[in-house]
Amino acid sequence: MEIADVVVRIGEIAPDFEQDTTNGSIRFHEWMGRSWCILFSQPRDFTSASTMELSAAARLRPQWLRFGVKVVALSIDSPDGHARWEKAIAEAEGLALNFPVIADTDRSVSALYDMVPPDNDPSEIVRRVHVIDPDRRIRLMRTYPPATAYNFEAILRAVEGLQLADARLIDAKASDFHPVVGISTVLH
Repeated sequence: MEIADVVVRIGEIAPDFEQDTTNGSIRFHEWMGRSWCILFSQPRDFTSASTMELSAAARLRPQWLRFGVKVVALSIDSPDGHARWEKAIAEAEGLALNFPVIADTDRSVSALYDMVPPDNDPSEIVRRVHVIDPDRRIRLMRTYPPATAYNFEAILRAVEGLQLADARLIDAKASDFHPVVGISTVLH
């Protein structure tokens, strides 16, 4: 089976890979350890939606830590481009990124995670977020068009719901969540 024929599905083991990031080279499964993971893609560096998303994900660091989640972004641009982008985000937002950005210049990870658009436009990938549990199983996938930004508060709520469901072995319902992002209602 060619990489282009790979389709990831919910419940399957997330594909492992080794790739350069803004924090050095990582082997994905090893880097994850026993944490939950949010792997999300950015079509290109320096797009307005991507810049807002990276800032939003970085601002949620206390909540990610609370739920045992590691965050990693992916873009098809180079490590040098990512470094310039991180600097621009820090200057504009007053916030340094606190997670790695994968430099998927060869689009190998994009192909593994089915992020390449059907028309195979070599200049973009789709926006996709994967929520991966500590057993390295894909638990949630959401796909967005290139010009639409992620709602990381909704993704955080989904992680909380998955963790609640795992802990209670039942489906989490809306009443299990406190209206403040990242804070659960005490269950009786």
